[in-house]
Amino acid sequence: MAPIFMGMLCAAMALPAAAQEDDGLGDLKLPGISSYATPQSDRSLATSSGGTVTLSAQLNEGGEEITRGMVWRVFKPEPDADGKLPLVASAQGGTSIFDLEPGSYLVHASYGRAGATKRISVGRQAQHESFVLNAGGLKLDATAAGGGRIPPAKLRFSIYEGDGEDSGDRALVLPNVQPNTVVRLKSGTYHVVSTYGSVNAIIRSDIRVEAGKLTEATVEHHAAEVTLKLVREAGGEAIADTSWSVLNEAGEQVKESVGAFAPMVLADGDYTAIAKNRDRIYQKDFKVEPGQNREIEVVASEASAVDPEAAD
Repeated sequence: MAPIFMGMLCAAMALPAAAQEDDGLGDLKLPGISSYATPQSDRSLATSSGGTVTLSAQLNEGGEEITRGMVWRVFKPEPDADGKLPLVASAQGGTSIFDLEPGSYLVHASYGRAGATKRISVGRQAQHESFVLNAGGLKLDATAAGGGRIPPAKLRFSIYEGDGEDSGDRALVLPNVQPNTVVRLKSGTYHVVSTYGSVNAIIRSDIRVEAGKLTEATVEHHAAEVTLKLVREAGGEAIADTSWSVLNEAGEQVKESVGAFAPMVLADGDYTAIAKNRDRIYQKDFKVEPGQNREIEVVASEASAVDPEAAD
């Protein structure tokens, strides 16, 4: 078994060209171009009477050709009257063949979030153009402390560029990535934010993606799922129409909820639960231990009651 580090397990392996992920449609970003236009003339620039161009791509220098997941777009390099590049032809899949009139073109190749642009000159002779994307794959997952399983529906990842001091200063590459999804990226270092639940269970890590390889990373969340309920006696039924506030050790509110039950995921630490039902307020201090999911009862008794004016 590969070693598990404090927050991150990373393993690199050859990335299959058929790895599944977003195909990159709509992600075209050519320098100085905001959009593209369709040809305005009746005569197509892609024609069988021109030169045949075969386009292929590899993840890294000397690697195998990518057989699926590619998106190819061919543009005329001169903007039209609206300042947009006319789109001549496009294709999806792996290696693609285009018949183009002789002339100069811009070809954009995208593979997920990785892409490359090249200017080509087409003549009457058949030719082959190869693109090296310098791309790899990233597959993310997370566990609770001690190796406990986290339900995928409660886990999301956001991927940021590696430059910047924190996620607020970094460019967002891809939000809301589901666990065990292969994301295709340019090689380089990325800042990954893993969120368990929707409150404060957050892990940040810097991960290196290598060209031609699949990097698998698993973070360990020091958090737990807790469910709060207000009861009249220990082990009793939850009281409906209860408003909840949860404060951290510093007295800051981290969560509000309304209902008989208040389920949430919290990072490990000390908290205070405040329950309001009708005109009465009750509170209880509790501790969240990593990986220890549990139900927490706040007993509606004089011992846990709080003066409403003091609470305000």
